[in-house]
Amino acid sequence: MSLKPMLAATVALSALTTAAYADGHAAPLTMTIIHTNDVHSRIEPINRFDSTCSAEDDAAGECFGGVARVATMINQLRGEATNPVVLDAGDQFQGSMFYTTYKGSAAAEFMNMTGYDVMAVGNHEFDDGPAKLSDFADIVDFPVISGNINVGQEASLEGDVEPYVVLDVDGQQVAVVSVLATDTAETSSPGDNVIFTDEIEYLQQVVSELEAEGIDKIIALTHVGFAVDQRIAENVAGLDAIVGGHSHTWFSSSSPDAPVTYPYWASGPEGALVPIVQAYAYSKYVGQLELTFDAEGNVIDAVGDTILLDASVEADPAIAARVAELAGPLEEIRQQVVASTSAPIDGDRSSCRAGECEMGVLVTDAMLDRVADQGVSIAITNGGGLRASIDAGEITMGEVLTVLPFQNTLATFDATGAMIIEALENGVSRVEDGAGRFPQVAGLRYTWNAANEPGSRIVSVEVADGDGWAPIDPDATYGVASNNYMRGGGDGYSVFENAENAYDFGPGLEVVVADFLAESGEYTPSLAGRVIAE
Repeated sequence: MSLKPMLAATVALSALTTAAYADGHAAPLTMTIIHTNDVHSRIEPINRFDSTCSAEDDAAGECFGGVARVATMINQLRGEATNPVVLDAGDQFQGSMFYTTYKGSAAAEFMNMTGYDVMAVGNHEFDDGPAKLSDFADIVDFPVISGNINVGQEASLEGDVEPYVVLDVDGQQVAVVSVLATDTAETSSPGDNVIFTDEIEYLQQVVSELEAEGIDKIIALTHVGFAVDQRIAENVAGLDAIVGGHSHTWFSSSSPDAPVTYPYWASGPEGALVPIVQAYAYSKYVGQLELTFDAEGNVIDAVGDTILLDASVEADPAIAARVAELAGPLEEIRQQVVASTSAPIDGDRSSCRAGECEMGVLVTDAMLDRVADQGVSIAITNGGGLRASIDAGEITMGEVLTVLPFQNTLATFDATGAMIIEALENGVSRVEDGAGRFPQVAGLRYTWNAANEPGSRIVSVEVADGDGWAPIDPDATYGVASNNYMRGGGDGYSVFENAENAYDFGPGLEVVVADFLAESGEYTPSLAGRVIAE
């Protein structure tokens, strides 16, 4: 159905008269926000690596999530909660073959079946341009919102994205406002006609306008990441809670392993406390936040948790059957030919975890090619992320997925030369153990000596300089591409955890490599001499 009539009806709720006491104050209100974020097309269940789970592992109870489990939990919570509202904080697009195949239509179908009330626009909703977001918005039965983007000059999105909605919750007005990360033009493809404004500036303006209309319960549904959510809470007066996404942060009130307690209480203007929540990513958790407002519209309590969707959560049978139906044609896609290779491409673990390997050259070249126009000049990936070789002849998408099965995403960040040297030392520190951290590189050349003690094995490091090489400058800053696993400290790369200007949610590496191969037509594997052993 078209979203346009639905939005008109939803926004018109702002004219409703709220339940009120004789003194003019509204009655106290308790409501429950059930929320997801950054599902990233994990329509099928996922394994512990957040990639698509095999049927065998799922049957063995070793997998998590998937939209059928999400629906079961949301329906259960909706039946138990006080005044439930179901929200999604964006990035339903991109991340599995369901998106590659169906774009946003599969996500829209399953969100409709689940019964979401509102969704924020995520940056990856623009991955295939504004038109695909418009297609998605025209299918869903709920409003898709984002306020700090101006789509007035983008004809394909006319009437599809509203800045906010006002919901009727037990006879009272609750506004849901939204903002999207302003660097979306760099991380996705919104085009030149979608104009972004500062998140905090916009939110303060719209909150003030809503309060002037008598609406004193305002929830921010954001896709900016936890760090920006904290700045929003600290600077925007009048927000009652923030339900976020984009940074894939795991909040929990029950697990000591979670990096952030659920909810996180941020200090707002004039001594206010603002609860912030998020529910990790990839359909693994559903969040439940119960908010209690006093008669003046102030939040006086906020409690809840993220709920792990493990094998104990039964899949909704109707949705599971539809997922299986749509998964059928994916096998055909796995057989699609993306390119050919004139010789086998060596990706054996014995090669890629001990020195430069042909698959490492291919993957890092593809990574660097994808982001070279963003000022990135170096690519580093871990040899353990390369899981297979490819035979000579036709290369299928299935083969690419076998090489890169983890659904790691392309990550970019800034690092000093000293950080890069430290990362390379980590990478060669456990070659004797066959560890997967061995660094495959592009835009970079290094010499190492296995006879030296770990931590002092890197002999020299050079960066590409025109057609030659120049010594790396420890004090200079370089744009680096890696994968989200390494950028988050995986395989011992803790030096990357606090890198500046980090963005972990680029396209999947399998997509990056498949696109690179498709452009080449016929690929000729080779070693590039970028890893030199003394």
